[in-house]
Amino acid sequence: MKAAQWDPAVKKMVVNDLPIPEPAENQFLVKMLSASLCHSDMMAIASPDRTEPVTIGHEGVGTITKLHPSAEGKGFKEGDVVGFLYIVGCCFECTGCLVHNLHCETGKQLLQGFSTDGFFAEYAVVDYHNAIILPENFDVKTAAVVFCAGITVFHSLDSSELKPGDWVGVVGCGGLGQMATQYAKAMGCKVVGIDINDAILAEAKAQGADYVFNSMTNKNYVEELLEVTGGGVQSAAVYSNADAAYAGATKIIKLGGVLMVIGLPANPLQISSMDLALGKYKVKSESTSIPQRMQKAVEFTSKHNIFPIVDTRSSLEDVQDMVDLMHAGKSTRRMAVVF
Repeated sequence: MKAAQWDPAVKKMVVNDLPIPEPAENQFLVKMLSASLCHSDMMAIASPDRTEPVTIGHEGVGTITKLHPSAEGKGFKEGDVVGFLYIVGCCFECTGCLVHNLHCETGKQLLQGFSTDGFFAEYAVVDYHNAIILPENFDVKTAAVVFCAGITVFHSLDSSELKPGDWVGVVGCGGLGQMATQYAKAMGCKVVGIDINDAILAEAKAQGADYVFNSMTNKNYVEELLEVTGGGVQSAAVYSNADAAYAGATKIIKLGGVLMVIGLPANPLQISSMDLALGKYKVKSESTSIPQRMQKAVEFTSKHNIFPIVDTRSSLEDVQDMVDLMHAGKSTRRMAVVF
C-alpha cells in the first residue's frame, strides 16, 4: 500500500510503499476513504526526537475489510463504513481511560499519527472500541474531519453551559472555528467570530457567524463586540494556539461565562487567579475525549447535517502541499485526501 510519511532524514513528506498491516487483538483493518490534516499533525512533524518515518494523520474514515477474531461480534462487520478515533493499545476501561485514553494505566497506549502509523495511507488498523458506524447522511469525502475536529468542537460547545439565544465567541475561525459556528447555530446560539485573517473571517460569516471581527486591524473590536452582544459572550471558545487569542478572549466573556480552552499554545496560559476567585469567568477545556462520548457528537452532527467545508485532494502526493499551506497559515479550510 501507499502511505504519506514524515521522513525526518529529509524533513518532508514522502510517499512510501509499505506492507498492508494486519489487525491485532481487538482491531480491524480498514480501507481508508478519506483522511484529513490537523494542526496537531504539525506537532508530530516537529518532534525533534523522531528518527524513523511515520505515517501522519489521526482523522479518518474507512471501510472495514478484515476483522481480528477478537473483534468479531462487537457490532461491526466487513463492509461497514466507519469513523474512528486514534489511540490504540489502551484498555479503554481503567480509571485513566475514563478520563482520556492517553492516561491508560497499562502504559501501552499509542497515538496513531504520532507514536505509531496513522491514517494518510491506503489501509490502517483501528481498535473496535474507537469506531462507530457512520450514519447514511455522512459524506465520506468530508467525514474524516468530524473524527477529531468535529467531535472536539461539539464537546467544547456542549460543555460551555449554553442555552438557546446565548452568544458564543469563536476565537480562531479556521477549520475548527468554522465547524464551531455550525454547531453553535444548530444549538440555537448566536455567534461572533474573531480572527486576524479577513479571508477566514469571510468563510466564517458564510457559514453562519452573526458578526465577525478582525482583532488585528480593528483596535476597537472588544468594545464593539460587547455592544452587539449586550455585554459579552457566554462562552469564548478558543480554537487558536496563539497567545494573543487567549489574552483577548478573557475580555469578551460576560460575567460568569466560560473560557473554553481548545487551541494549544506553546506557552502557559496567563490567567488571573483573582478573576477566577471572584467568579468573573470559568475555565474549561475539551478534546476528542473518550470513545464513550463519541455517539452523542455523531448523532448531533447527523441530525443537524453539520459538515465542514473541506478542500479535498485526490492523491497522497498532495500531503506535502497541504502541510506547506498549514505551516504558512494560508489554509482557509480543513484539508483532506479522498482515496
